[in-house]
Amino acid sequence: MVHFLHPGLSPRNIVPPDAQKDALGWCVVQEEASPYSLVNICLNVLIANLEKLCSERSDGTLCLPEHWSFPQEVADRFLGVMTWQGKLTDRTASIFQGNQMKLKLVNIQKAKISTAAFTKAFCHHKVIELDATAVHTDLPISDILSGLCSNSWIQQNLRCLLLDSTSIPQDSRLLFGQLTGLRVLSVFNVCFHSEDLANVSQLPKLESLDISNTLVTNISALLTCKDRLKSLTMHYLKCLTMTKPQILAVIRELKCLLHLDISDHRQLKSDLAFHLLQQKDILPNIVSLDISGGNYITDGAVELFIQQRPAMQFVGLLATDAGYSDFFTAKQGLRVAGGANVTQISEALSRYRNRSCFMKEALYRLFTETFSMQVTMPAILKLQKNCLLSLTNSRILVDVPFDRFDAAKFVMRWLCKHENPKMQTMAVSITSILALQLSPEQTAQLKEELFMAVKELLAIVKQKTTENLDDVTLLFTLKALWNLTDESPAACNHFMENQGLAIFIQVLETFSESAIQSKVLGLWAFYHLITSRRRNNIAEVRELSSKLVTEDVVKHISNLLHSKEMEVSYFAAGIIAHLTSDKQPWMSHDLQRSALLQDLYATIQNWPSSSCKMTALVTYRSFKAFFPLLSNFSQPAVQLWALWAMYHVCSKNPSKYCKMLVEEEGLQLLCDIQEHSEADPHAQQIAASILEDFRMHFMNYQRPHLC
Repeated sequence: MVHFLHPGLSPRNIVPPDAQKDALGWCVVQEEASPYSLVNICLNVLIANLEKLCSERSDGTLCLPEHWSFPQEVADRFLGVMTWQGKLTDRTASIFQGNQMKLKLVNIQKAKISTAAFTKAFCHHKVIELDATAVHTDLPISDILSGLCSNSWIQQNLRCLLLDSTSIPQDSRLLFGQLTGLRVLSVFNVCFHSEDLANVSQLPKLESLDISNTLVTNISALLTCKDRLKSLTMHYLKCLTMTKPQILAVIRELKCLLHLDISDHRQLKSDLAFHLLQQKDILPNIVSLDISGGNYITDGAVELFIQQRPAMQFVGLLATDAGYSDFFTAKQGLRVAGGANVTQISEALSRYRNRSCFMKEALYRLFTETFSMQVTMPAILKLQKNCLLSLTNSRILVDVPFDRFDAAKFVMRWLCKHENPKMQTMAVSITSILALQLSPEQTAQLKEELFMAVKELLAIVKQKTTENLDDVTLLFTLKALWNLTDESPAACNHFMENQGLAIFIQVLETFSESAIQSKVLGLWAFYHLITSRRRNNIAEVRELSSKLVTEDVVKHISNLLHSKEMEVSYFAAGIIAHLTSDKQPWMSHDLQRSALLQDLYATIQNWPSSSCKMTALVTYRSFKAFFPLLSNFSQPAVQLWALWAMYHVCSKNPSKYCKMLVEEEGLQLLCDIQEHSEADPHAQQIAASILEDFRMHFMNYQRPHLC
């Protein structure tokens, strides 16, 4: 996995992990290599064919065949797979009515079902756990509680209730009191108030409570359950009005606590954890403490706290200044979620799946750590696989099937949020890769996102140029602009409207050719972008050509035409060929245009063979932009450049570009040049070479008669 995170670096050693040295990695490899279980295969087939296998009731809902019956464990699993696949609806949930299914563990995460469907399908079962995380607003918490409490068995035996991110109707009351058997309750990210906490704290068996990101202002009600509460999570309690001494006074009374989570967004600069660590007579039995994101946290303070509580097994230190001393590595049995090393980052990725602020931080650290890794690490790949998209993993972005259009929209919006520099670098890198995966039609559909992205990317280029900083972010930004405007008139317009031309002139004047040449990737991205496709893309949009015929533009391109670097000269020549092919913008500069054409012709004559090797990898989506140049017999320099360019890519990748010649009907144009009485001899020679290559590589093609 690590091999693909930084494709610019030398290849890594892709070696399966040693079971003795990397037991977790070995297990992951074995797990990933194993086939799906027979039960899962059967359930997937059943769900895929549910409509065919079931009959339909008069109300349109589905009903299982009468003779079918599911054991409890299989029924629980069946429901879980349906929910995960997004197949649980009012129509399908009805198969859980009656006694053919016997459910205990009900998982309806993110399901879109109504209150009536929920009550009929699930509230008659002997449910001991219900996960209703982020269910649709059609099923609010008040209706969930009402449905559960309609079953006396559930009232006494429901042990676990997860209601994270679930809606609550305005002015409705949350009545948990009847659920007397409840031991675990999570209301993370819910409109849950202090009076609701007072109600919950009276539950006689409550042991674990998560009130993170709620509207609780006072936690004093927790004193009611101080003798039974073992786990308390109150991450990001942004509405607390209590003073720190008051909060600590409550926590001090919770002597049964084994787990406490007071982690916070680092941006809030909370120092509650700092004050907690100074207390000696607090949390005597604690085994797990999460203070990630806390302010003023130091290694010394954390070490002293843990030494005084030797039973501790976990500490969360991500986004703090702690976790870097040898103590955290040497302490046996202590797991740390932090950013100091890969082990801590892996723990953070595992624990903070639902906390975007911490996932971002963990991914920053992982991205940095992978620069020094030399081997594959399957265990890391296993954690949060989809987030690798955020690590500018070009292999995944290019090869893995997913909706690239939606991904591009998301990343472009993300780019414009002015995240910190690390996030900015990731965003522009992903944009540069995804832009190449979109068709011109898809790029045109982006509209607002495309406008915002081009504007933001140009702002980054301007900032880097002003700071005279040719770093990796500038490199990715230039590539992103180049790829976004490729065959996109809309993006080209946005480029010009946001002073793109003036900014790029400033770039040329700021970063000297010798400085760029000292960095291979910098030279490639900078000149390939600025002196070729960047300007070529705009030049190919006729209505914008006149804006490019300025003294500064012509001066820089003329100079770059004579660059010692072949690719730089090639791209500059392409810009000149496109700009001079249209006489209209040059009405008042005809002598200058003539001089450019003469210079272009002489330069191409001095180039090596079209099959020469360039540092830059030239690629084209289409030859159609070349066809008007090929038909321009009055300007042999323009025609010659187009032929040289086409022959160059055809000789490098004949399977792609010879096929493109046929599909885009370009063969006839080459024949016309070869037979035209007034065609330039050099142009005729290159046209003949392309046709000969075509004959060699594609004799099996059905094609028009070749001259």
